[in-house]
Amino acid sequence: MSRSRVGSLGRRLSTWLALQSLAGLSVVCVAVYAVTHVNLEARQIEALTQKQTQVRHLLTEEPQRGDASTLTHKLDDFFVGHQDLALSLARPDGSVFYQRAVGASSPGSARVARFEVAAPATAPDKLTAVLTLDTGDDRQLLRRLALTLLAAALGGAALVSAGGFVLVRLGLRPVRDLVEQTRLLAADTLHRRLDGSGQAEELEPLIAQFNELLGRLSQAYEQLEGFNADVAHELCTPLATLISSTELALRRARGAEELREVLGSNLEELQRVAGIVQDMLFLSQADRGSSARRVATASLAGVARQVADYHDAALDDAGVRVEVIGDTGGEFDLPLLQRALSNLVANATRYADRGSTIRIEIDALTGGEVRLAVANQGATIEPAHLPRLFDRFFRGDRARSGAHQNHGLGLAIVAAIARMHGGRPFTSSANGTTSIGFTLLPATGVSAAPSATAPSSS
Repeated sequence: MSRSRVGSLGRRLSTWLALQSLAGLSVVCVAVYAVTHVNLEARQIEALTQKQTQVRHLLTEEPQRGDASTLTHKLDDFFVGHQDLALSLARPDGSVFYQRAVGASSPGSARVARFEVAAPATAPDKLTAVLTLDTGDDRQLLRRLALTLLAAALGGAALVSAGGFVLVRLGLRPVRDLVEQTRLLAADTLHRRLDGSGQAEELEPLIAQFNELLGRLSQAYEQLEGFNADVAHELCTPLATLISSTELALRRARGAEELREVLGSNLEELQRVAGIVQDMLFLSQADRGSSARRVATASLAGVARQVADYHDAALDDAGVRVEVIGDTGGEFDLPLLQRALSNLVANATRYADRGSTIRIEIDALTGGEVRLAVANQGATIEPAHLPRLFDRFFRGDRARSGAHQNHGLGLAIVAAIARMHGGRPFTSSANGTTSIGFTLLPATGVSAAPSATAPSSS
């Protein structure tokens, strides 16, 4: 499933910074324009009100004996220097008593005030006054202001974006340095670690996590190399045996009985190779995150006794017996559990002192956790070897003498089965008593079908 590319982080940050700058400057410019517009309107209203008051004063102070020409002259003098004002005085019959007109600079660019005033002696009755204020200059000023603010917003956003792009590139330089460091990593240089000196504190957790990942990857790679070498060694020995025995059989004519013996010996080696391959496949599945398919199990002690019965012949040959201590129930993958117990019993039988007793201990812990352990009396395992007992193909010095019977995957399978149940393996060895086992966590989800893995000893 393909994923859409996110694109350059630097370009995204620069774009966001540009948009944010444009939005911020736009808000400021709109606020400046709005405040200027409101102030101009308030000034216009205030000016119109003042002129209205002055016109009323001129008309009311006109003496009764004055004539129309005197009043007209005073009004003309009043409007000197006020080219943006116009006044019309009309009698009740609609005739014009006085008129001073001024053309508006543009349609709709005028503010008008209508009011009635007391007529002078030359004009009996009241007059209707229409005072007009031309607002064209203010409108032109607002248009210029709007264009200026628009240019300032766009230019400011462009300038901030250019500066932001440079700053983003400078800010992402540590990321590019880390990319360059990771580019130098290879399978043979996993021991290297990213240099976090001089890096931003936001990147320090990422660097620390990446270095920890490199450590785990390096360890896993080393283990994989050792595992591959061990696999090659383990498979090479039986294959070489098969090749040599077959070549010897083909060098001269042999009877049916001799060929039967050769084929029987080859069959044993082939079974050993098949066992190694099967165990490797199982461990591979466990490594891929396979989980246990659980069913209800009433008695683990009964399961342990069944496994012990399966090993009766080997127990008799070793001169040891098995004792089951404790019991509990739960939901487990029964075939996997049998296989793990079988591997532990086989391991304990191989190294137990003759005449001793192997104990299978079953304990129910808090929270539904179960502890299974197989203890035997024998030589104490060196403390340095204990942490590696569950490694694949690991065999202690004492175990190498029986390498033809043990290919070193049994305890690794036990650890894998424990992990598939959410548990962990454990081991201890002191004073001639060695205890190896694992824990099982309660199921969070139960599958109805158990696995079909048969118990086997590795």
